[in-house]
Amino acid sequence: MTAPITMVDLQNQYLRIKPEIDAAIQRVLHSTAFIQGKEVANFEEKLEQFTSSKYVISCGNGTDALLAALIALGIGPGDEVITVPFTFIATVEAIALIGAKPVFVDVCEDSFNMNVQQLENAITPKTRAILPVHLYGQCADMEPILKIAKQHDIRVIEDACQAIGTKYTFSDGTVKQAGTIGDIGCTSFFPSKNLGCYGDGGAIMTQNSDLADKLRAICRHGSAQKYHHDYIGINSRLDTLQAAILDIKLKHLDEYITNRQNAAEYYYKALSAVKGLALPIRVPYSTHTFHQFTLKVKDSKRDALKQYLSEKGIPSMVYYPIPAHLQPAYRYLGYQEGDFPVSEQLCKEVLSLPMHTELTEDQLQYICETIVNCPL
Repeated sequence: MTAPITMVDLQNQYLRIKPEIDAAIQRVLHSTAFIQGKEVANFEEKLEQFTSSKYVISCGNGTDALLAALIALGIGPGDEVITVPFTFIATVEAIALIGAKPVFVDVCEDSFNMNVQQLENAITPKTRAILPVHLYGQCADMEPILKIAKQHDIRVIEDACQAIGTKYTFSDGTVKQAGTIGDIGCTSFFPSKNLGCYGDGGAIMTQNSDLADKLRAICRHGSAQKYHHDYIGINSRLDTLQAAILDIKLKHLDEYITNRQNAAEYYYKALSAVKGLALPIRVPYSTHTFHQFTLKVKDSKRDALKQYLSEKGIPSMVYYPIPAHLQPAYRYLGYQEGDFPVSEQLCKEVLSLPMHTELTEDQLQYICETIVNCPL
């Protein structure tokens, strides 16, 4: 009998690095510098080195990172931002919160990421930015997105909240990390992320010094100098305890990514011949860090397979069951069922299997054998 299987195993991950984490937490407790302690700047510097980003500005969560990015680019009421409907709602929510209009293009059926072929047709005189999502740990096709953005003089904000450490290769061989490719990149340190803290956290990346200064001020109530407010800002800070934890976990991130990729390889080998399943593709221009291992279940059997796995002690999740354009909160945009058929179909087919750094071979074998022997 295998150990209980979970979608995410943060407990065993913590136990493996417990002495390092506990010591880091104790250092912060002894310092009592809980807000903007030295660990925050230290972590930002380490993340700059890891991602090769010139500037990293930490913040309270990934949603705030997106919000601050939009504010920093001066986007607001009357403006349009192009993104995808097949994503976690925070991508769309941030656009709506600043009063801009989310404009959708569909995703590709195989990669789950933005269909660049539809991008040109979505651009209008009101378009101010493109917001691609690197879903599940694999980059959207950024080179043509950047080309289109340059032609139309619009900005690119990357939602890299699920793709820390993912690498994109340009046609000339240049390699950049997710979040460092566009004008601004946003990431999340939600506990289940590939680099997760023990609460909420996020970061913003840019190569532009002026944008970096503005972003940092926006996240501090619009203030670069205490009690002097140059912008209308927000209160979004990564607290010192979380920064200390992330600094430790960042040292292990390459190992964490490798563990996820190894688990994915097991899934590929064991499940590739299973009828009715479509395993996630790996595009040639991006590595895959497998924040999720998401397959497609054909012939309307997704929910039955999910129930069957649950009965066998195997959790699974649907990321995401309803596309953004059909969510009640965004019906005001005027989209209808059928407008984005690929996203709508994916919401009926996708199923994410357990994926984390602590999966054992016994657990992977049990998951895969259960799926192979499923009577559906």
